[in-house]
Amino acid sequence: MPAPADSLALVPQTERRRLRVRGLVQGVGFRPHVFRCAQRFGIRGFVANGPEGVLIEAEGENLEAFIAALRGEAPPLARIDSLIESPLDPLGDDAFGIAQTTAGAAAGAAIPADTAICDTCLVELFDPDDRRHLHPFIACCDCGPRYTMSRALPYDRATTSMADFDLCTACESEYGDPLSRRFHAEPVACHNCGPRLTGTIDDVARALRTGQIAAIKGVGGYHLACDARDHAAVESLRARKHRDGKPFAVMVLNRACAVRYVELPDAAVEVLESRERPVTVLPALAADTGLSPALSPGLGTLGLMLPYTAVHYLLFHALLGKPAGTDWLAQDNELALVMTSANLSGDPLIVDAEEARERLADIADVFLHHDREIPARADDSVVRVEPGASMIIRRARGYTPHAIALGESGPRVLALGAHLKSTVTMTRGDRAWLSPHVGDLDTPAAITFHARTADGLQDMLQALPQRLACDWNRDFASTRLAQKLRDTLDIPLVPVQHHHAHAAAILAEHRFEGPALAVVLDGHGQGLNGESWGGELLRLEGAAFERLGHFAPLYLPGGDRAAREPWRMAAGVLQQLGRGAEISARFKGQALAPAVAQLLSGSEVPVTTAAGRLFDAAAGLLGVSERAAFEGEPPMLLEGLVRHPIALRDGYRLQRGVLDFSGLLAQLADCDDPALGANWLHGTVLEALGVWAADAAEHTGIETVALAGGCFLNAILARELPGRLQQRGLRVLTARSMPPNDGAISLGQAWVARRVDCDEEAR
Repeated sequence: MPAPADSLALVPQTERRRLRVRGLVQGVGFRPHVFRCAQRFGIRGFVANGPEGVLIEAEGENLEAFIAALRGEAPPLARIDSLIESPLDPLGDDAFGIAQTTAGAAAGAAIPADTAICDTCLVELFDPDDRRHLHPFIACCDCGPRYTMSRALPYDRATTSMADFDLCTACESEYGDPLSRRFHAEPVACHNCGPRLTGTIDDVARALRTGQIAAIKGVGGYHLACDARDHAAVESLRARKHRDGKPFAVMVLNRACAVRYVELPDAAVEVLESRERPVTVLPALAADTGLSPALSPGLGTLGLMLPYTAVHYLLFHALLGKPAGTDWLAQDNELALVMTSANLSGDPLIVDAEEARERLADIADVFLHHDREIPARADDSVVRVEPGASMIIRRARGYTPHAIALGESGPRVLALGAHLKSTVTMTRGDRAWLSPHVGDLDTPAAITFHARTADGLQDMLQALPQRLACDWNRDFASTRLAQKLRDTLDIPLVPVQHHHAHAAAILAEHRFEGPALAVVLDGHGQGLNGESWGGELLRLEGAAFERLGHFAPLYLPGGDRAAREPWRMAAGVLQQLGRGAEISARFKGQALAPAVAQLLSGSEVPVTTAAGRLFDAAAGLLGVSERAAFEGEPPMLLEGLVRHPIALRDGYRLQRGVLDFSGLLAQLADCDDPALGANWLHGTVLEALGVWAADAAEHTGIETVALAGGCFLNAILARELPGRLQQRGLRVLTARSMPPNDGAISLGQAWVARRVDCDEEAR
C-alpha cells in the first residue's frame, strides 16, 4: 500500500549542488575543512581548487547543514567572500574526495599571506616528546609562511620554495591525510626532511648577550638584531648601518613584557598579538624602562612586535636559559631585542645568504642563515593603534598580498606607484592586489626590485595587464618603468596626478564611486603644470578631478633640499613675512644661510603648496629641527610635543579656496616655547581644515570627504579631524586597510586608470 502523500515530505531528499567559494580559500586549510564537514554530514562528491577559488560538488540529504558548517566553522586563516550555489542532478557518488587542482585554477586564486606560528605548533615546538621538538621551521595549515615562499599560483607545494625539499615518509603521510592539521600544508617539514639552519641559535644568543649584532634570516628577509637594553650595541648598530635617527623596532616575548615599555590598551593587544604580528607603534612609558634611549629618539613612541616564527621563539628560549615546558612563554621577562630590516642605504631587504655575508660583513658579528629560498621578500608591517581604529603605516608581511575588493570588474591594470614608499598594484576582475612595501626608488637595487615586483605580480596572477598606470611625474623611476612596459606590451598608459591618486586610493578602499571631496595633505607631488603641490582640496568623480583649493604657497629655497633641511623652509617664511634680514643671524649655524637669504631676495624662488613643508617650516622656526635625520622626522618631533592643540584666532585666512597660514607662521616665528608652538600649529591647522572642507561641501553639495596623504600619519590629525568633520554633518572616508601615504598610490592609480577612456587619455 503506498505511503500517504504527507509522509513523503518527511523522507530526506538527496540533492546535488555545485558550490563556488571565493575569497581566501586556497592554502589555508579550506579543502580539508570541506572534507571534514562532508564526513560529518554524510555528503558525497568532491572538492578542488578551481578558477573561482574552491569548487565543490556536494550530494546528500543534509546539504543545508553542510553549507552552514562550511561558512560558520571555516579555518582561522580562511575568508569567504562569496558562496554561489547551483543545482545539479544527483550522480550517486558513494564517497567524498579531494580532487586534483583543476586547470586554470590560478586565474581566480587569492594569494595567501604569511601568518605567525599558531599556538598548537608552539606547544609542539617545546614538547620533548613531539617529533618536531625544537624544529625551526614548524608550521601547519593554520600558520607559517605563504606569500614569501611562493613562486607562482596556484598555491601548491610544487610552486613554492618548499618544492626544493622532498617529504619524508612521516611528513608525506600527514600531508596526504585529510584529517591531519598538516593536510596540504605546503610548509610542512621536520628535522629529517626540511630546511636547515647554518649557524646555531645558541651562537646568536651568546653574541646578543655580549653586545654583538646578529644577522638572522627570517621568512621575508634578514633582520639585524641586538640587545635593545644595551645602549652601546644600539648605537653601534646605528653607526654600522648608517641609520641616524630613524626608530628601531623592538621584539619582546609577550604582552607581559610589552607593558614594561609601552602603554598597552586592549585594542593594541589585539593588534600586537594578531596573526599578522606587525610592528605596533605605541606611546612609550615616560619612566626609565632600561631600554636604550637611542631606539626612538625624541618621538615619544616605540614600535614593538612579538615573535612570529619558531626561530624567534627558539632565540628567546635560548636567551632565557632553555626553560622546560611552555609556561615561560606567557611569563614576564626583561628581554628586548632590536629587530630591524637588514638593508643598506635604501636598498631592498636582503634575502640571500651569499649577499648577506658580503653586504652585511661590516655590520653583523654573527649570522644565522637557512637554505629555504625567499622568492618574494617582505618587510615587517607597521601599524599604529588609535582610539577606535588602527592605521597601517607600512603594509607588508602578514597583510599582503590579500586582495582588495573593488566592487565591480574592469580592465586589468598594472599600476607602478610613486617614487617614495613605492608599491605596485595589479587588478584582475573585481579585485586588486597591492604588493608589499618596495621602498624608495633611490638606488639601482631598489629600482631593480621594483621592476621584479611588477613582474612577480603578473606571474603570481598569471595574467598580463590591459592598461598601465603611473605617476604624472615623468622623472620618477616608476614612471620610466611604466613607459618601458607600454612600449613592450603595446597597451595604453594612464598618468595619474599624485594627489588625485592619493584620494582615489581612499575611494577604492571604500568602494565609493563618488562624487567626493578630498583633503590631501602630503609632502610633495607634481601638479598638472609641473608645480609642487601637497596641500590640496579636490573634487573627484569618475576618472576626473578638479582642484578646488590649496594651501597658500611657501618659498622652497633649494628645491628638494628644503624638504631635508627645515631651516630653509623657515628662512623662506621669514622672507615672506618681510623679515628676511633676520635669516643669517637666526640660522648662524648654517653656513649657507647668507646665500639662501640672498636667493630669497631675488625673484626666481620655487614655491610649494605642500602641507608637509608647512610642518617643516614650523619645526625650523621653533628650533625643533634644522636638518632632518630621516624623512618625516621634523613633523614627528613636533607631534611628540603636542598635548592640547590650540587654535590661534588669527592663525589662518580662507580666500577663494586658498588656505593661508601666514598668521600662524608669524606667531611661530616669535615663539620661544617649542611645545606651545607645536600645540598652536596642530590646533590651528585642525580648525582651518574643518572650515575648508565644510565650505567646499556647502558650495558643491558634496557631503563625503576623503582624507589622504602622508601627513595623515600624524596621529593628531588622523584622530581629531574626522570627528570635527562629522560634527559638521560630513561623511568621512579614511585609510584603514592600507597606509594613507605613498604606499597606497599604486592602488589609486589603478582605480583611476580603470575608469579612463583610453582612446582619449592614454599617451
